[in-house]
Amino acid sequence: MLRLQSRLPDRYLDADPETLERWISEAKETLGERLFILGHHYQRDEVMKWADARGDSFGLSVLAKERTQAEYIVFCGVHFMAESADILTSERQTVILPDLNAGCSMADMADIDGVTEAWETLEDVVDINRVVPITYMNSSAAIKAFVGEHGGAVCTSTNARAVLEWAFTQGDQVLFFPDQHLGRNTGYAMGYTEADMRIWDPRKDMGGLEEADLKEATFLLWKGHCSVHQRFTADHVAAFRAEHPDGIVIAHPECSHEVCSIADQVGSTSYIINAVQEAPAGSHIAIGTEIHLVNRVANETPDKHIVSLDPLVCPCSTMFRIDGPHLAWILEALVDGRTPNVIKVDDETAHWAKVALERMLALT
Repeated sequence: MLRLQSRLPDRYLDADPETLERWISEAKETLGERLFILGHHYQRDEVMKWADARGDSFGLSVLAKERTQAEYIVFCGVHFMAESADILTSERQTVILPDLNAGCSMADMADIDGVTEAWETLEDVVDINRVVPITYMNSSAAIKAFVGEHGGAVCTSTNARAVLEWAFTQGDQVLFFPDQHLGRNTGYAMGYTEADMRIWDPRKDMGGLEEADLKEATFLLWKGHCSVHQRFTADHVAAFRAEHPDGIVIAHPECSHEVCSIADQVGSTSYIINAVQEAPAGSHIAIGTEIHLVNRVANETPDKHIVSLDPLVCPCSTMFRIDGPHLAWILEALVDGRTPNVIKVDDETAHWAKVALERMLALT
């Protein structure tokens, strides 16, 4: 999805780290309780050090809603996260994304036109009342709204199983997007097999499937993925275990089933953080998730040996767009009375997206 971020003034691009820190600190002090900075776990350290709260995308949005005295919510994350924060916060709060180009390639793999077309195709083949749309939190507000309007719900990597179990009380088929791996891994954990699943490819007619597939599948998994988590392979697991036979492999459920099926533990970002904390001192741990989180937990638990499951580490390139210069620019603009990069979801979309989110909250 194309988003247009204006070029930062040279003042910020040319500033050294110490100067940027001074500007950020001074602006933050000036704004006081009017400002609430959210830092997603995948943010670089130069940004995370200024966060008033850090966590997963939805958890941060809930915290923003609860911080009623904050007029400005600066979300150091990506676009869909800022949208969720806008949906949940009040009208008097303004959500701002420091760099509009901080998107999410996975979220962009399921656009509203493609999902609508898939739904209309399914209507022609199956009893659409039996199909429940479920979207991962990593999706646009428009997709969340589609799900809410069509009887479905949002899920996170933590509660995906609970949401899917609910879905099967509403129908007997699920259209799950945008991440095929989370859908597949959760389905396996629930006792389903590959025979119950089909991949819906939005670039092909009928998702690249036959009519019989559409009628027989329990899970229709959108062909989407996280570019970071898809890098991890079974070979990475084997290499780590060859070096550390007693080591612990922890994978995020956005990794492939091939990796998750042989990992020692599988769970969300919060799960990974807790698992590392609970591991015995001296443990060798390989983590299959974004490198900034891996490095942060490694630094915060020096009594354990923590590495990325993939030695050729790959950061989330869109999350990486948020940096010191962008944060300084945004905060100084707010001090000056300007509000660039406001993320605002229209009322109709926000209404139905909130319906989908509230269904999830009611379940978990």
